[in-house]
Amino acid sequence: MTYIPHGTAASGPWDVEITPEAAGWTYAGLRVVDLADRPVELSTGEEEMLVLPLSGACDVVADGLRFSLTGRLSVFSGPTDFAYLPIDARVTITGRGRIALPAARATRRFPIRYGPADAVPVEIRGAGQATRQVNNFCSPEAFDCDKLVAVEVITPGGNWSSYPPHKHDTPSEHEAVLEEIYYFEGGPGYQRVYGTHETLAEVSAGDVVLVPHGYHGPSMAAPGYDLYYLNVLAGPADKRSMAFSDDPRHAWIRDSWADQPVDPRLGGAS
Repeated sequence: MTYIPHGTAASGPWDVEITPEAAGWTYAGLRVVDLADRPVELSTGEEEMLVLPLSGACDVVADGLRFSLTGRLSVFSGPTDFAYLPIDARVTITGRGRIALPAARATRRFPIRYGPADAVPVEIRGAGQATRQVNNFCSPEAFDCDKLVAVEVITPGGNWSSYPPHKHDTPSEHEAVLEEIYYFEGGPGYQRVYGTHETLAEVSAGDVVLVPHGYHGPSMAAPGYDLYYLNVLAGPADKRSMAFSDDPRHAWIRDSWADQPVDPRLGGAS
């Protein structure tokens, strides 16, 4: 695991710039920018990307097509609308707010598209103190593209997510090989990664954790502090998948949720 504290991955207009080369792997990337009065211009090159408002709103012009993203007040305000950018696109982004651009090195060129907020599948996962909300805006089942997978996770204060710990670094019919980025807002919280080496990092707004391999989880929200993370995943397989393997020592935890209530703090919980 690589822990990247807030401010240490800044470059040019980007508060966070994680390229595959900077991460030391092949596919997954992420940029985050605080928009003000100056537009951000970029070429996607070999990467497909999303324009995802974390807070605020923006206009996106890509190869002459314009999208106005309504955005949201904050990452804790529910899903947002977003725009999909294919490889080899010229893009200008204007507006105000904090904008994330999850990315993946790709080879197939898909159409530029708008993703409405009301079409984002929202999943309440787990139960008890392992209850969390997953906004599956760019999961393989929800949105079609070449390599990129991205989801958001909301973990209420005192709860654990990315739990049971799991991995996706060994090719098999049950597990996909994926590079994974965690980008955090809110907090403080804690992120554990182990397997090839053991690391536990305190994380809060603007921090990044890179997971090239090994078990990861739990992500722990400190009591009183809700935790958000954006997961960006990509790998070599032709078919996108989020398949994983639980740490067999802790896999039994999933069965325990059947006897626990869902945390009522999350939207959709009853």
